[in-house]
Amino acid sequence: MVEAAAPTGHVAGCAEILLDACATGRRLTRDEVESRRAQGARAAEAGLALRGLIRDHLAAAREVHPRLPSGSMGPLLAAVEQAVDAFAEGYERAQHQAVRQEEAARREFVDDLLYGRSDLGRLAERAERFGLRLSQAHAVAVAQGPEPYGDGYPVARGIEETVLARFGNRQILLTTKDGRLICVAPGDQPDVLAYFAKQAYAATDGGRVAISRSHSGAGGVVHAYEEALNALDLAERMGLEGPVLHSADLLVYPVLTRDRQAMADLVESVLGPLRQARGGAQPLLDTLTAYFDSGCVATEAARRLSLSVRALTYRLERIHTLTAADPADPHNRYTLQTAVIGARLLGWPDTVA
Repeated sequence: MVEAAAPTGHVAGCAEILLDACATGRRLTRDEVESRRAQGARAAEAGLALRGLIRDHLAAAREVHPRLPSGSMGPLLAAVEQAVDAFAEGYERAQHQAVRQEEAARREFVDDLLYGRSDLGRLAERAERFGLRLSQAHAVAVAQGPEPYGDGYPVARGIEETVLARFGNRQILLTTKDGRLICVAPGDQPDVLAYFAKQAYAATDGGRVAISRSHSGAGGVVHAYEEALNALDLAERMGLEGPVLHSADLLVYPVLTRDRQAMADLVESVLGPLRQARGGAQPLLDTLTAYFDSGCVATEAARRLSLSVRALTYRLERIHTLTAADPADPHNRYTLQTAVIGARLLGWPDTVA
């Protein structure tokens, strides 16, 4: 804040209050204290620096001192202390109120931005106040950790300070929503989101971050935010590994589930016979998942499942017998792998589509 001399209005009446109080050595009355608080609040709203305002109060006390009888220094100092304390209290209250109002306005804007609940033209105007230009494309990174995070939490503050210290001149919005950490950045600056993802992963003790594709316009931020959320949800359901997920790498999964009923029919038709196995379908489904995730390398799949290669081979043969589809046969592999992906997306066999 730029320090400036306070206009006389902000110390007006102070000299008279000091003179009257020192005449009898009394303390300031309730009305006098309240008038100082009110002046302090008005000075804060005017954007004046508190240090200069206190200096003006001390100057008023120096002007009053020669007009007082000898031996009045003690009462004068006591009255000045009360006046300055009340003035500073009003000043601080007004500042705190302004901060609360700013935080509320920012939270309302973030909610409207991420949910698309406001008129896009009005939203674009409000966005400039918070450093965003919604006329350009944006991408969104969403991070979640083992616990929820909110505005003002040490983790959120630390990440915001680190990112802004490095990219302070960029048009970036850092916030939280529903316990997750969020970064909105111009779509042509992937380095910002990559750095945010690195910091968020470290600060959340191994959390996971999803980065959306770039989308244009005011509605693009909503689209990007939902895309990042969907990537996190997909990673949870699919058991995808890796701390950073790029939605562009996961586009095949929404395509596969676009016709949910068709996918459910495929899963039930191809994998339904696995229910006949001793122990149910889940162990054999896990076997297929590990086999395909390891590139159909039996030794690696066995290692992931903590099985011997012989035990894994037996399971694959059992799958072949039950489904009439051989996981090792390239002609059957695509159908089986698609069904396995569908099962993971739909939560089969625990849920019935």
